[in-house]
Amino acid sequence: MTLTELRYIIALQETGHFGKAAEQCHVSQPTLSVAIKKLEDELEVCLFERNRGQVTTTPIGERIIAQARHVLEQAEHIRELAELGRDPLGSPLSLGAIHTVGPYLYPRAIPQIRELAPQMSLYIEENMTAVLRERLRSGKLDAIIIALPFNEPEVVTQPLYEEPFVVLLPSDHPLAAKPTIDHNDLTQQDVLLLGEGHCFRDQVLDACPGLRQHMAKSDRLLQSVVEGSSLETLKHMVASKLGISILPLSAAQIGTYGGGLLCTRPFAGTPPTRQIALAWRASFPRHQAIDVISRAVKQISAQLPATAA
Repeated sequence: MTLTELRYIIALQETGHFGKAAEQCHVSQPTLSVAIKKLEDELEVCLFERNRGQVTTTPIGERIIAQARHVLEQAEHIRELAELGRDPLGSPLSLGAIHTVGPYLYPRAIPQIRELAPQMSLYIEENMTAVLRERLRSGKLDAIIIALPFNEPEVVTQPLYEEPFVVLLPSDHPLAAKPTIDHNDLTQQDVLLLGEGHCFRDQVLDACPGLRQHMAKSDRLLQSVVEGSSLETLKHMVASKLGISILPLSAAQIGTYGGGLLCTRPFAGTPPTRQIALAWRASFPRHQAIDVISRAVKQISAQLPATAA
């Protein structure tokens, strides 16, 4: 039994197809098929049911593959320990962030990280929380920046900063005449939201329950137009006067539009907020590297404006 064979059975479970699994592992399909059959013969169990055009995992295969993931995590831990022995701030670090944080945090934080740890090269990624969670668990990412709550076994989280939500709207919109926006004001508007699967969409709807109720009763909201899109797309669509939107403060800078085209307004009373945190595996040995990321992000968050421009 080899680590390579364990990687092959994990890939086959994830893809459900020998050809796609082989492509994912960068080997030929016969090489992968022979290796998996060899492992099944060695274990004397059938890990997969092979039907025409379809591969499914057997119950015992599910349990063995779950253990294989754990074994690979521990093998990666051995490599991490070796890197720690060489130089905790001299080895590459893989850092992920959710889509609604990365574009606004990375450009500010990376120079700070390089100043604190000039020998530590960075691999940077943006993705959805669910994908980042899996990549962290599998060791493909060393740390991720996400929004709380975030619960994962054997993963440590550290709050970094909290930021309010603001309303983005065209400067000539009737609500622009108000110094603050009440939650009830939103139920009569076309509110542009991110598509399903984005955690920020859920945070907005949780913070504005009236908006969620309005969505259940009406098809006027244009959230389907921006399904699977980004905060920058929402800003462009607001500039096109297709509606208004709700953004985290760090994403609400509008100077690039110029000409007084857009404006932002805070919520009345206590504004809804989100808490951004750093997460890493409890077994990750390079604590100094985690500390560098934390310090850099906290320095940047302290420089964020109290209100959007």
